[in-house]
Amino acid sequence: MKITKPRLALICGILCISIFPILVKLRLTPGLISAFYRMTFAISLLLPYVLITKSFKLPKTKFLILAALCGVLFASDVAVWNIAIQDSSATQASLLTNLSPLWVGIGSYFFLKTKPATNFWIGTAVALFGMITLVGFSFFINLSFDNAFLLAVLSGILYSIYLLVSKKVLSEVDVLSFMTISLLASSIYLGIICYFLDEPFTGFSNTGWFVLLIQAVICQLCAWLCLSYATQNMRATRVSLSLLSQAVLTSILAWLFIEEKITLQMIFGGIILLCGIRITFYDKTITLKNLFSKN
Repeated sequence: MKITKPRLALICGILCISIFPILVKLRLTPGLISAFYRMTFAISLLLPYVLITKSFKLPKTKFLILAALCGVLFASDVAVWNIAIQDSSATQASLLTNLSPLWVGIGSYFFLKTKPATNFWIGTAVALFGMITLVGFSFFINLSFDNAFLLAVLSGILYSIYLLVSKKVLSEVDVLSFMTISLLASSIYLGIICYFLDEPFTGFSNTGWFVLLIQAVICQLCAWLCLSYATQNMRATRVSLSLLSQAVLTSILAWLFIEEKITLQMIFGGIILLCGIRITFYDKTITLKNLFSKN
């Protein structure tokens, strides 16, 4: 498999977002306000750059509205995912949020011209089996259907819709212009919600502010510039499924920095998950015939 620019961007984006769940676990700020500052700090850094370099291009009204809608969808995804993590376990929230490839595949089948290939469905099945193995079969069976559960499922659905809509927008709008519009919409939208819900905009520790800045620069700007570029040049289904590898990287980082245990079961599940992702990048359609072919 050749490492093309879109694939390299996808890898970099996944690396950048892998630290986000760990930062959320620190609980230095409320979930909603964390999402707000992640978007606001990011647009505060990006907007001057695109204006000074004159790299912002105002798209047609249709795509301007769709780009803003992407901002609302992504902001909603991050907000409810933050709350799901803080109100339950990161494991449950991550598992349910990472069901998004299924929603993307179904959405692509009905709404996009490019239909998911056979290898996508095979890879999805293998990757999801790896994800379940990673977190434990008993945990998956005993999931409690509380508010946190519903929020985590909602997060995955919102993210899948975001990917499908952004794929359409990025076919006509460049990445920097798309990110600028999307982040601006996200910031305004979350700011209004936080204001009416009386969320605290200040009063955080220095460490809390530093973590918010890291979320904005690394987890938002760097990650989503890379992922938007990858989405622009790759299948939305492939991008969404590849993001499942974030769970593996997050587990390793959690073990290194916050002393979470990594078991052999988690390692085995991670290997299966990555194998599932690899299947989606296999060009020839996988069938029983070519699996057992001598060629």
